[in-house]
Amino acid sequence: MPLYIISGGPGAGKTTLLGALRAAGFAGADEVSRQLIQEQVALGSSRVPWRDLAGFAELALARMVADYEAAVQRGGVTFFDRGLPDIVAYLEVAGLPVPAACYAAVDAHPYQPLVFLAPPWAEIYVNDAERWQTFAEATALHGVLRRIYQRLGFAVLELPKTPVAARVAFVRAAAGL
Repeated sequence: MPLYIISGGPGAGKTTLLGALRAAGFAGADEVSRQLIQEQVALGSSRVPWRDLAGFAELALARMVADYEAAVQRGGVTFFDRGLPDIVAYLEVAGLPVPAACYAAVDAHPYQPLVFLAPPWAEIYVNDAERWQTFAEATALHGVLRRIYQRLGFAVLELPKTPVAARVAFVRAAAGL
């Protein structure tokens, strides 16, 4: 049951890569944050990252754990558009405390030790309704993500800035798939 994380700052091509990996026959778990933002905005809730990041992180943690458990039940190889350690990074970037429950969830839900990190890529970066960060903020987050994943014992492999088919080949080769 290999579970791989594709992480990186916003707008670095993670979702596009996940779609291509799905097209190649692998299971994938969509980015929870994007889904939650859409849901919370539709509800008129203040639990969105730009208003209540701590509250939003609680929602994301619960949803990401559920996605992880569904992948375990399904079996086989699954690629995740972000992993539980991403929550730690987002909270640290904002200067917020990371709840013990977050670290406990990371410990209780192990992924493969190899994490694919998408680097900041100005040429493909765009803002939209759910991607509110500037490119500079996305770049800063990339550095924190690398540090957090390494601190938590993961081996971080940066994705090349190449067309998606080449990225798929890179991921498959690195993961031995």
